[in-house]
Amino acid sequence: MIYWDYNAATPLRPEVAQALARALTEGGFGNPSSVHRAGREARGRLDAARARVARVLGCEPKEVCFTGSGSEADALALKGAFLARPDPNRRRIVSSSIEHPAVLAALTQLEKQGAEVVRVRPGEDGRVRAEAVLDALTPATALCSLMWANNETGVVQPAAEVARACRQRGILFHTDAVQAAGKLSLSLREVDADLLALSAYKFGGPTGVGVLVVRKGVDVLALTPGHQEAGRRGGTQNVPYAEAFALALELAQAEQEASSARVGALRDAFERAVLSRIPDVTVNGGGVLRVPNTSNLRFQGADGEALLIALDLEGICVSSGSACASGTLTPSHVLTAMGLTPAQAHGSLRFSLGPGTTEAEVERVVEALCTHVPRARALAAQELA
Repeated sequence: MIYWDYNAATPLRPEVAQALARALTEGGFGNPSSVHRAGREARGRLDAARARVARVLGCEPKEVCFTGSGSEADALALKGAFLARPDPNRRRIVSSSIEHPAVLAALTQLEKQGAEVVRVRPGEDGRVRAEAVLDALTPATALCSLMWANNETGVVQPAAEVARACRQRGILFHTDAVQAAGKLSLSLREVDADLLALSAYKFGGPTGVGVLVVRKGVDVLALTPGHQEAGRRGGTQNVPYAEAFALALELAQAEQEASSARVGALRDAFERAVLSRIPDVTVNGGGVLRVPNTSNLRFQGADGEALLIALDLEGICVSSGSACASGTLTPSHVLTAMGLTPAQAHGSLRFSLGPGTTEAEVERVVEALCTHVPRARALAAQELA
């Protein structure tokens, strides 16, 4: 099997799997909130994991809040921060139309609770212009949210510039950094966010654990009430998974520069080969800075679902868009926001490479596309006839 869907999920790193197995079998089972010895030991392990995450991200340990996923971290950031500031004069939220479905869903819920949500559209290249976001900021704005890198196109967004402007204006800034981890230099020194969301299984950690960084002085209303995580998220903490998150993040960040260079070279070679051998192919977002592992290709006139299935039958795993929006024929909201027609969006596939990608895989995927793209185009033409 050739797995080229690393933006959807990454395999659990062997080092993390081994550490997690030891933690689950040998690490004890005390509740971190208990005062007895087993509880204190669990609290010590949790505090150590929190400090390790903080060192990588360049924040204070008490600013690290463990969650159950990146989606939960996004929801807690947006809903928690907005609802914690019930100022009737600041009801505006500025975001973009290409955010992850978790962010878009939270914004829709907030709209139903009286928020005014402004969704800034990207350019045809998939990048939201910082000027457009700043123009939407008014004295009535309580919160701004812009992802660090897009999950479908890989296009890097101007999060750093927008974050600086928001801080100058006293507006809270949130960034979904899920797709940046392990691919870009990830630090609050890079993007000075008040709220930053991460998910472990995007960089070699286990499914079911995320982090929300909440800058000191920022209040969030807990979506699940309780005293844990400084009152931000109720429920007994999953200590082994917090430790696994910390280890995966440390390893991903330590290897980021070398891994990005290697994977980026493979991605570029893949795109060159496809563009030279198959006519009428466009790289969605290809004209601007992208994370190095992501290639979103539009095969003009092709039935994207048919192409996806054909590749899958050959053991090649790719995506027709965001995994969180799969299972539906609705065209990608990211690609249509960029100006693509529904047909063009349906004819696009996302190839996201990772640490396990090889040159041999690149050659095999290119050959498979050379075989199946003409068939997918013929099928689409028959359906239109």
